[in-house]
Amino acid sequence: MITLLDLMGGVALLLWGLHMVNTGVIRAFGADFRRILGSALRDRWRAFAAGVGITAVLQSSTATALLTSSLAARGMVELVPALAIMLGANVGTSLVVQLLSLNVSALAPILLVTGVLAFRQGSRTIVRDLGRVAVGLGLMLVSLHILLDTLAPAENAPRVRAVMELVTNQPLLNVLIGAFFAWAAHSSVAAVSLIMSLAFSSFVTPVSALALVLGANLGSAVNPVLEATQADNPASRRLPLGNLAIRFVGCAVLFPFLQPIAQHFAVIDPSPARMTADFHTAFNLVLAAAFILPLDAVARVLTRLLPEKAPPADPGTPLFLDEPALDTPTVALSSAVRETLHMCEIVETMLRRGMKALMIGDRQMVSEVSRLDNALDQLHEAIKLYVIRVTRDSLDDDQGRRAMEIIAFSINLEHIGDIIDKNLMELAGKKIKRKLQFSTEGAADLTGIYERVIESFKMAVSIFLSGNVELARQLLGAKTELRQAEIAANESHLARLRDGRPESIETSSLHLDVLRDLKRIHSHICATAYPVLEAAGELRDSRLKAAGLGSEGGFPETGETSAPE
Repeated sequence: MITLLDLMGGVALLLWGLHMVNTGVIRAFGADFRRILGSALRDRWRAFAAGVGITAVLQSSTATALLTSSLAARGMVELVPALAIMLGANVGTSLVVQLLSLNVSALAPILLVTGVLAFRQGSRTIVRDLGRVAVGLGLMLVSLHILLDTLAPAENAPRVRAVMELVTNQPLLNVLIGAFFAWAAHSSVAAVSLIMSLAFSSFVTPVSALALVLGANLGSAVNPVLEATQADNPASRRLPLGNLAIRFVGCAVLFPFLQPIAQHFAVIDPSPARMTADFHTAFNLVLAAAFILPLDAVARVLTRLLPEKAPPADPGTPLFLDEPALDTPTVALSSAVRETLHMCEIVETMLRRGMKALMIGDRQMVSEVSRLDNALDQLHEAIKLYVIRVTRDSLDDDQGRRAMEIIAFSINLEHIGDIIDKNLMELAGKKIKRKLQFSTEGAADLTGIYERVIESFKMAVSIFLSGNVELARQLLGAKTELRQAEIAANESHLARLRDGRPESIETSSLHLDVLRDLKRIHSHICATAYPVLEAAGELRDSRLKAAGLGSEGGFPETGETSAPE
């Protein structure tokens, strides 16, 4: 039992050291790696070299695979050079294993001391990151020393020998075990390092060691595939699946010849640990030599099997702005009105999804609202430019007024979208992050205000289409009612604060900010009524009372000429 615990501790220390090296290098040079990858993707040979170099530094082909896959998924990398990078990454990991197979354990104390000093005393961030790398390398060397010391006395234990004989007689089982460990460790370096320790202590035969190495190469390619399966676009799975397929072919071809290969490598270097490292390097070099030229054919097969998913219709693409209609202002303005209604649909969707995301705490819905706001901005810009082109020709008074109404309404819609995205969704993010919940009464108050906003929005769309004066009056009346509802909601909230309600205390700032933003949205909605009332002669020139009048009631609603923020 003690031996098993020591073995598990050594493996854990190896993985942690590898993690420290990887994260330290990423923090210090992550942007440079992305730049190198971007410049290396012009041809397969440069991509292969970049894959070797970056993986030798990162000490993880899985990290290189995930980095390259993210670039490929965004269309920044062609498939052929991306596959070449992965061929190089596999060779890069073998170079790391070659380094660890050398007798460099004496460097461990030096690396640890240097790394700790750099991490603790370094004044610059990059010095601290490199100190982290040095500590990680030192821990890896210490872990390998622990593994060798742990496995040496266990070799002569009867039960261990029985298990060893059972395992070494099943090469296919060795492949599966190696694949499982590399998958679980997210690293072929860690897996092959452990295999070298097992081979050095005679825990496994040379053939079994080579079979375990094949499995480690296979298993380390599984994690990027699992990451890619979560993506919606099948094309993002081409690179990790292509890498896994290439390794699988290599394993399948070499598996029947493990016995003569082991005998051949034993002649070159009788040390079991060195033989394991040499075979790992040779395997990846042979794969690179065999597939570097046929990568075009591999890419074609992958493209055929995993076609690009048809992108969904971009909601930011104008649907009704008809270019030929520009010669006929009446028709062109009707087209602009229809496109503005397209904006209205998006705004209503944002309102509904945004409020739902705020109330139930849905991160995905928050992201969807942000994408819709980008679409709204595109439509607003397209409508504005289209209407400006219409106004270049001479228009009569009604057409000119209608053109300005369209631009004004689209501006208000764009402002509403910004409030939802930049303010309400930021509040939703805070609520989700802090795991807050509105009180039952507070949620009811917010929902009531929101429902008034939706009703007013529908009324505003009708006013925009029909120019109905009576509806415009009702909309401004709804503004007064919403203000009163907001005051009542604030008073109710303050009463809950006085009562010491925990939910209300925790969400007080959030609650008041949501009320403020809903009121701002409603103000932009109500702005739709002003042009209609102005055209009907029902607006005063100023919101200010006439001098000397002391009537009560404050500013009359019909005296407003703009939507206050």
